[in-house]
Amino acid sequence: MSVKLGVPSKGRLMEQCFDWFGSRGVRLSRTGSDREYAGAVDGIEGVELVLLSAGEIPRELAAGRIHLGVTGSDLVREKIGNWTFHCTELAPMGFGHADLVVAVPQAWVDVDTLDDLDAAAAAFRARHGFRLRIATKYHRLVREFLREHGVADYQLIDSQGATEGTVKNETAEAIADITSTGETLRANGLKVLADGLIHASQATLFAARDAVWSEADRAVLNGLRARLGLAADA
Repeated sequence: MSVKLGVPSKGRLMEQCFDWFGSRGVRLSRTGSDREYAGAVDGIEGVELVLLSAGEIPRELAAGRIHLGVTGSDLVREKIGNWTFHCTELAPMGFGHADLVVAVPQAWVDVDTLDDLDAAAAAFRARHGFRLRIATKYHRLVREFLREHGVADYQLIDSQGATEGTVKNETAEAIADITSTGETLRANGLKVLADGLIHASQATLFAARDAVWSEADRAVLNGLRARLGLAADA
């Protein structure tokens, strides 16, 4: 048996993940061609590399099929209900930064805060007879955030791509989406609410509570923590 470590299988996230571990004495590498999702770990015994898409890693962590996983903190919170019961956050990794935010049209000059949005949503429903539409793919996080801040009279519209364009295309009145610089939002005539930050995400190393952890696995984990400069498992 070995401790399974899931990391993103391609792109900038994979490269940054490999660099992060490599700078701490644990070398991760792909083996075979770019079409093969196989990898190797050097610098510590008992760890097996599993290459997955960033979106698959929360599912595999929650199911306990991998022991450790690197993915966006937003994805774990969105895809795993009561995520703290299923995962432990071992280390924020300092890359893959993006903010999940609520944004509305720049033309809404009187809507700058969540309280303003709540008032606008009530007025919208009274005028149009249906709830204000917010396009997002982060249903769990957005719903919890808006409930905590007292925003009502809205409906979430699922958007799996080009969310910023939904307002311009008149399929939604507002959005909740990930942004790094805000440039795409501004280019689509949108502004972030002053208190509209839902979650500041970054790549994070998680451990699965529901995986099978033998004594040998826990020894490997503590060895990995030591190599990475993290506190030992309690």
